[in-house]
Amino acid sequence: MTLIPLISALAAAPERAPARAGGSYDPGAGHRPVAALFAVGLPAALVVAVALSPMVVKDPPQIESAPWTSILLPKPEPVELEPKPRTEPQPSSAQPTETVDTLVPVPPISDSVVAKGPVVLDPPRLPPGPAVEIERPAPPKLVTAQVDPRYAGQFQPDYPLREQRAGIEGSVTVRVLIGPDGRVKAVELVRGDSPAFFEATKKRALSKWRFKPATRGGVAEESWREMTVRFQIRDA
Repeated sequence: MTLIPLISALAAAPERAPARAGGSYDPGAGHRPVAALFAVGLPAALVVAVALSPMVVKDPPQIESAPWTSILLPKPEPVELEPKPRTEPQPSSAQPTETVDTLVPVPPISDSVVAKGPVVLDPPRLPPGPAVEIERPAPPKLVTAQVDPRYAGQFQPDYPLREQRAGIEGSVTVRVLIGPDGRVKAVELVRGDSPAFFEATKKRALSKWRFKPATRGGVAEESWREMTVRFQIRDA
């Protein structure tokens, strides 16, 4: 039991002091000692009650042991690394570089050594005289183109209608370029009695004329040849 209920009981039952004879009545005189006791005793009682009250001490939390087992490995020994050789950067250049072949050292040649090899003699001197000219072989002759007899019946061009109705006769001479295949590649006018005769002959030559091409040494080649065509009106 603490002192707080006891102090409360004393404060609740104040003592009555006897009345003084012949003097005045003081109704609060009996409560003054009690009030002083209450003012002094209450703080002391609180201090004593706190000191006597049981202290609650909580146990520290228990930490469960880890489910694994720690294994201490030995500390590895330091490995010494060999220093890498330092390579200096090569200067780059945009200009092309010249490659020089490596010279192979050759042992010196002594005077006593004679190199073996074919013996070269000086050419004999010719006696003085006039220079002799060497004749060059003549180039092969050109064999001119000839009319292919298989196409001889197709050389006569068609008679122009205007000249035929007017009764105009005449001839035309043309210069034709014959290719290696015997066909006419070009036609040029040399002379003619009428432009119509030339146009009819040119059209016929480019389409129907065939030749045996010119040859030189047995090889066919292009050649020019003149041809004359006559236009005559024949009675039916």
